[in-house]
Amino acid sequence: MRLLGALLLSLGALCMATPASAQMYDPRYPVCMHVYGELLGERMDCIFTSLQQCQASIAGNPATCLVNPFYAPRPVRSNRPGR
Repeated sequence: MRLLGALLLSLGALCMATPASAQMYDPRYPVCMHVYGELLGERMDCIFTSLQQCQASIAGNPATCLVNPFYAPRPVRSNRPGR
């Protein structure tokens, strides 16, 4: 009876768990490459600093370059001494 209860509890916990979703957009880079198709797999690579850099990388591949909607530029520090 205890085994059945443990099994039902484990099964219930397993059914309630949802898969973790990874963040698709890296906020450190302003440009992303959206790769699509069955051969290369569907993915989003946010590793580019310019549209030209991304476009050079996708030449001949089923992909497109996009502006990263979650890009968060680093704050600029001023070199002025504090008062």
